[in-house]
Amino acid sequence: QVQLVESGGGLVQAGGSLRLACVASGRTFSSAVMGWFRQAPGKEREFVAARRWDGLTTYYADSVKGRFTISRDNAKSAVYLQMNSLTPEDTAVYYCAVDRGTIVRRSTTAYDYWGQGTQVTVSS
Repeated sequence: QVQLVESGGGLVQAGGSLRLACVASGRTFSSAVMGWFRQAPGKEREFVAARRWDGLTTYYADSVKGRFTISRDNAKSAVYLQMNSLTPEDTAVYYCAVDRGTIVRRSTTAYDYWGQGTQVTVSS
């Protein structure tokens, strides 16, 4: 059974940083796309960042470009999201996701596995 477990969320002041981690178990995803989405209260889940297994393709949402960095450790089937210069608009539940394909896509429907989410709250 595949499980994705996120960690690293919490409460931080505006301008601060957090690092999210997600580790997959149940199978290895060394050749899949791993990414992050987020969902704020009353809003739809939105794409944040995703990275192909070999790092050749990495996409970011415009709203986080230059502030967030996605990285992977394929040996651990892990993906990380370094979030800097956080603003209250970044407050959301952040979800890790895996797409078994090899093309980086931004749609939630492309992803096969999801974590349970970790709350990130940025205070002003």
